[in-house]
Amino acid sequence: MILGKKLVIVLPAYNAELTLRRTYDEIPFDIVDEVVLVDDASKDRTSDLAREIGINHVIRHEKNRGYGGNQKTCYAKALSLGADIVIMLHPDYQYTPKLIHSMAYLIANDVYPVVLGSRILGKGALRGGMPMYKYIFNRCLTFAQNVLINQKLSEYHTGYRAFSGEVLKKLNLEANSDDFVFDNQMLSQVVYAGFEIAEITCPTKYFEEASSINFRRSMKYGFGCLGVSLKHRFNKWGMMKSEMYRLS
Repeated sequence: MILGKKLVIVLPAYNAELTLRRTYDEIPFDIVDEVVLVDDASKDRTSDLAREIGINHVIRHEKNRGYGGNQKTCYAKALSLGADIVIMLHPDYQYTPKLIHSMAYLIANDVYPVVLGSRILGKGALRGGMPMYKYIFNRCLTFAQNVLINQKLSEYHTGYRAFSGEVLKKLNLEANSDDFVFDNQMLSQVVYAGFEIAEITCPTKYFEEASSINFRRSMKYGFGCLGVSLKHRFNKWGMMKSEMYRLS
């Protein structure tokens, strides 16, 4: 518990056997109550290893649902466990679990309801090995999104995110994609609903075992993100009425 609030860590996993233990071992269990791992039909021993190292809540998709579909299962399970704060941490060890304290306390103290670990604040992204083309792509895409949805975030593309249970209960996550663009749809929903977002500097690591998407999928993701931001703007102007912005 953290200030009387239940903290649940969710791990959306796919072929994470080589990095899962390192990630799990750094989770601060002095404040973390539960860990949920959702295995999206991995081809390795991710689920078996998760149980071996002591993760109590392991869910395996028999068919691959995609990154967004994995998160839908993660958040639904966390809320069913009574989570007041949910932090999504990738089990590929790109993001350090040592920031869990900082992110959780911002929410537990009612300072912000959503916290992002930003790779772009500071110089962590390039120092951690982010390819230059991805860094430039990230910066250009983030600029366009900030203009379209009227925000000042340093990036929309981090996979390190913390949410209050209240936020997750209000967002219509099932209306979102099961693919990678889910992340951007979720942030668009957060902003549209009027929730404030905090960012903290997050170092990151790029190495062979860490997950990544190729150039072709990156381009598809980028156009998808721009589409989400345009949809956000059109809904704000009253020119569209999308189901994804319906609050629960």
